Amino acid sequence: MFKKVIVATDLSPASYALIKCLGNLKPLGTEQCLLLQCLSVQETASIALSYTASVLEESLKKQKETLESFGFKVETRIVPGVVKNEINRIALNEDYSVIVTGAQKQSAASEAFFRGLAYDLIHHAKRPVLLLRLIETEEGASCSRSLDLKGKSHIIFPTDFSENADHAFSFLTQIVESGPKKITLMHVQDQAKITPYLLDKLDDFNELDFQRLEKIKQALIEKGAEDVEILVKLGSPSKEIIEYANNSSAELIVMGSQGRGFVKELFLGSVSHNIARNADCSVLLIPAKRF
Repeated sequence: MFKKVIVATDLSPASYALIKCLGNLKPLGTEQCLLLQCLSVQETASIALSYTASVLEESLKKQKETLESFGFKVETRIVPGVVKNEINRIALNEDYSVIVTGAQKQSAASEAFFRGLAYDLIHHAKRPVLLLRLIETEEGASCSRSLDLKGKSHIIFPTDFSENADHAFSFLTQIVESGPKKITLMHVQDQAKITPYLLDKLDDFNELDFQRLEKIKQALIEKGAEDVEILVKLGSPSKEIIEYANNSSAELIVMGSQGRGFVKELFLGSVSHNIARNADCSVLLIPAKRF
């Protein structure tokens, strides 16, 4: 499924932690990794006049060796340009399956990062983005919850039953075929849309959506899932999904990056992007299918 992967990297300790987490991609069929470092025009000019180029090359060499130890075929590349543009261009032109980056959970200290690389990727990517959640420990940055895609991982699939959610589900079924057996299917009735005028219809909405989720459950069981839970809640979708993820053992959330309220998302930030910022676990965001 994710045969060719782009890993957005830099010189930070967090990037080294990210690299160490990538061995768990093997069950998803990953064979090739491109370690990509994008430099601005200013950085490129500076590098031409300093020792930084050799430092970059040495850093990429060490990261490459780590990935090769996992059994991946690895290429390294340093390119000038705007990160989101270069990554999208390479991903599309060279047919990469997924873009991988790492980030800590949003805080005052990490907010600047989310206005940078991770923010650009989750807002502009034309390929799926796997955001691996990193945390700071006494030993340095490391994976928040290690993915074990051979069978032990707990995956959450939030859905609003949109076309993008259906597209994301096609990726979930492929992941389930690779090993994970425990899945939580989740739909949140948006309280802002239901209260107060549609509150008397809530039971009807819940029944209908539970039936939809039951069909999804059966499709996952046919693909090999063994423990599939259904949750239908009332509240703020972002808040409810994040709260459940952070209080559970889940290692991964798989969801579409664009829901039904597209115009609202443009101005306020989508449910998926709020989850990418605030969930304790890693998040796989699937962009809308392009025809």
